[in-house]
Amino acid sequence: MDRPSALTKLGLGVLVFNSALAVYNSWGDAGSVLFVLAADAALLLLFLCLREFERVGRERGRNIKVAVWMLTTLLTGMFASKVAPLMPPVVAALVWVMAVATAAGGFWAFFLSP
Repeated sequence: MDRPSALTKLGLGVLVFNSALAVYNSWGDAGSVLFVLAADAALLLLFLCLREFERVGRERGRNIKVAVWMLTTLLTGMFASKVAPLMPPVVAALVWVMAVATAAGGFWAFFLSP
């Protein structure tokens, strides 16, 4: 397997630093700390899936595409669930509509489009 590039290492370093800072600032709020850790786990799994998809190619990557779509849908839902309660009701509804449209568009792009 190829070694990670410098840009990949830099991105991972920024993610770790940002997550550590978020956990530090959220310490005492178990829900927020859990949210940060779950989002990080999903992002890391997503990066690993994308790397594996590049390695095996399009023909053999069907199961990986399913995992990528599920992880991106999970992350979209997680972030919408954090943003929507902070917005006025009409804007919150728009946030959820956009989240659903994003998930549906990803499904269409991955599995239904030619």
